[in-house]
Amino acid sequence: MSQTISALHPSRQHASAHVSPHGHPPDDKTFTLTFEDNRLLSLLFGEHDEHLALIEHRLAVAITPRGNRVAIRGEAASVENARAVLLALYGRVSRGLEITRGEVDGAIRMAKAQSEKDVTEGAVRTRRKAVIARTPTQREYIDAIRNHELVFGIGPAGTGKTYLAVACAAEALMNGEVDRIVLSRPAVEAGERLGFLPGDMKEKVDPYLRPLYDALYDMMPQALVAKGLAENQIEIAPLAFMRGRTLSSAFIILDEAQNTTPQQMKMFLTRLGEGSRMVVTGDPTQVDLPNNATSGLADALGVLKGVKGISQVHFKASDIVRHQLVGRIVGAYDKAGQAAQKARSTRPAK
Repeated sequence: MSQTISALHPSRQHASAHVSPHGHPPDDKTFTLTFEDNRLLSLLFGEHDEHLALIEHRLAVAITPRGNRVAIRGEAASVENARAVLLALYGRVSRGLEITRGEVDGAIRMAKAQSEKDVTEGAVRTRRKAVIARTPTQREYIDAIRNHELVFGIGPAGTGKTYLAVACAAEALMNGEVDRIVLSRPAVEAGERLGFLPGDMKEKVDPYLRPLYDALYDMMPQALVAKGLAENQIEIAPLAFMRGRTLSSAFIILDEAQNTTPQQMKMFLTRLGEGSRMVVTGDPTQVDLPNNATSGLADALGVLKGVKGISQVHFKASDIVRHQLVGRIVGAYDKAGQAAQKARSTRPAK
């Protein structure tokens, strides 16, 4: 399948382009440019098509001219860069300006710089790395966290819900936007019956909080995390420890929130203090509550829908960024669940 645009005039190029909603050709597609004035193409392509050859080499694409059309084939980002270069150069020859090898090289550098800017725009910058959104929903999630005091990130495992939230927390702490980070999870189950486990309280709950530690160490140097923990600038605690507190000037994350009861969820949400931000993550399809108890996450999503200052971001299986097999596993379970639900709904009543 190919896509075609007509290079009519520089001011009309964008209006004539059939592109994806995000401004880039879809992956593994051939993108075709159709030029109005054939007489300009020899200047655009260069002697013996040297300009096209340079673009192909620098951007790792295949360009096939045919009549007044040019087909560009390659990786989506590279195809978009080549498209931008050809349109920029065609606009130049349309105005009667010369195109040299240096002009082509400059157009390539400009296109690549703009592309890199687009990719890194909105990146979460922490002490150890810049975390870049890898799906549109991840970009929406990052924007929501930056612009709302309370965000719910809902969806299957592997979509980056917790990882991105911890990255945003590390960035906010680094930039002085908050004074501390508070990370929490329901331990073991909603009842949090930990007494049978050996060791002191920290030793009992640490295994259940390990994913939060792992994400934090990915964002900050280990020595800095250790210092933050020692000075209470970073707190990682089970949900039960939140009761009765007011958390001010803090970035607060509740992970695995589907395993809270409605009462626990209300308790947690009302800990939000002045100058704080809160992110609640969970997968409503992975509830481990006993006796089919109502999930506090599902309850809160309904109760708080439409409340000003609160954002709900829903991830799908297509947003999974772990091993590609994870996406197929989630899809298979979803399909099986839908089939079982359909079978139950069509079963005759006794």
